[in-house]
Amino acid sequence: MKFSEYLKDKTYIIILNIICMIGLSIFLKGVGNSIGIIFLILIFWIIILIITFMAFYIQRKKYFNNLFKIINGLDNKYLLSEIMEKPYLYEDKQYYKLLKICNKSMIENVTCIKNERKEYREYVEQWVHEVKTPISAMKMICENNKNNITRKIIAEIERTDNFIEQVLFYARSENVETDYIIKEISLKKCINNIIVKNKQMLIQNKISVTLEDTDVEVFADSKWIEFILNQILINSVKYSKEDAPKIKFYVQSTKDGVNLTVEDNGIGIKESELPRIFEKGFTGSKGRNANKSTGIGLYLCKSLCDKLGIEIKAESKINEYTRIALIFPR
Repeated sequence: MKFSEYLKDKTYIIILNIICMIGLSIFLKGVGNSIGIIFLILIFWIIILIITFMAFYIQRKKYFNNLFKIINGLDNKYLLSEIMEKPYLYEDKQYYKLLKICNKSMIENVTCIKNERKEYREYVEQWVHEVKTPISAMKMICENNKNNITRKIIAEIERTDNFIEQVLFYARSENVETDYIIKEISLKKCINNIIVKNKQMLIQNKISVTLEDTDVEVFADSKWIEFILNQILINSVKYSKEDAPKIKFYVQSTKDGVNLTVEDNGIGIKESELPRIFEKGFTGSKGRNANKSTGIGLYLCKSLCDKLGIEIKAESKINEYTRIALIFPR
């Protein structure tokens, strides 16, 4: 708050004081007072007026600076009236009451929306768990009656299962911190689990998978890491080449942490699109042309990595390779 802006708000008071000064000067002159006496009275009047304005300005500036300090420290700005001190000026008290009423309505609406989202998320999670049962049963039936047709069915079941799992993790992504346990896990075990889970998809697409130096342990949640790696693997398969497609998992240890890289020799990503691949809904030219990308998988990977304290990076060259690296801090 600037002093010039404060004075601008007091324009009507300043004009009123000037009119009163002129009127008083005319009166004093009319009753026989000298110009010197009148001038001295006006000087004192102006000094008192300036001191009054300055005192109120300093007090108001301190008050509002304190409010800005409080609100800048709040994650939920609408809770300001819940923690601010009750003002002592009558006008401020009226604004304070209005703010309280508005905030009460806002908090009620926010609570209502949170409850609705929670109910919806719980319904999605329940639906996913229920639909997984017949999917597992279909997969088991096909596994026990293997032929060329059932192998293709299993591959499609695996794809369906991955889509359903993506829905589940998307629903949980807002509250990931309540659903994970950080402990020492084996990266090799996580990688093997997702390879087994997608074995028919890999076989159908004739993709060879290699693991190099992956027998390393890091601190993370195995369920979430497997989901992240699964999304990266699906993307690698989705944009693989027809000629000798390969996917390689390898680990490099650094002084700051452990880097797990998933590399494929697929169609690659344009350099101009690379910075945007983790954005929600971004599919890129390859995804739009192939009409098989939702733009959700890598967005979820980035979102979950941020919440788990894991860095995720990508680099690619068209028609040569794509590398997605997960960096686990020590």
